[in-house]
Amino acid sequence: MQKSPNKNNNLIRFAPILLIILGAGAFFFFGFHRYLSFSAIAENRVILVEWAGENQILAILAYMAGYALVVALSLPGAVWMSLGGAFIFGIWVNSVVVVIAATIGATIIFLAARSAFADMARAKAGTTIAKLEDGFNKNAFNYLLFLRLVPAFPFWLINIVPALLGVRLRTFVVATFIGIIPGTVVFSSVGAGLGHVFERGETPDLGIIFEPQILLPFIALALLSLLPVLVKRMKKKGSNLNE
Repeated sequence: MQKSPNKNNNLIRFAPILLIILGAGAFFFFGFHRYLSFSAIAENRVILVEWAGENQILAILAYMAGYALVVALSLPGAVWMSLGGAFIFGIWVNSVVVVIAATIGATIIFLAARSAFADMARAKAGTTIAKLEDGFNKNAFNYLLFLRLVPAFPFWLINIVPALLGVRLRTFVVATFIGIIPGTVVFSSVGAGLGHVFERGETPDLGIIFEPQILLPFIALALLSLLPVLVKRMKKKGSNLNE
């Protein structure tokens, strides 16, 4: 008995998101999550630094692939990877690798969510989501940049919601790449100083990103990203009043 075209189409649509769910489940089932922690970095720091020093290119490629996978599977622990990577590779190498890897991972989950749920969301929400989609997409780049720059919004959520609102792939990739640069550099600078943290037997202060001297520039950049949207709306209101 042959499968119907609709069933085949559904399998194709949901296959990427199912693979992500299965991958995340396997990650926790086999206990790999234990390696995405500060204690794991502290315990293995000597081995990691020595191996990376002897195999620089391979180490960077393996780190990039692992980071992209963690983001694609929406796993907790990317922050610790960022810190550990900066400790091993330095601030700037780590920042470049993390921005590229995180963008790749975010794009994977974006495409998977778009394939599986975008049409379903439109069908169920009807005109409501259509209006929201239209309003968001007119300034999608600016809105996405704002969401990426403000550290209050969960990274995994911003990977999925734009997919449901029909944001273009190119817009998503460019806004993600640019928007995560400031935060990546901040966490890389924290990670580069882990040596002193290890010596004192402490844990790094991840709340540094919410310190006023860090957070306020982030908010200023985020608001600046919305300036074109505000200017466009003011012009539109002005033209409506003149009619």
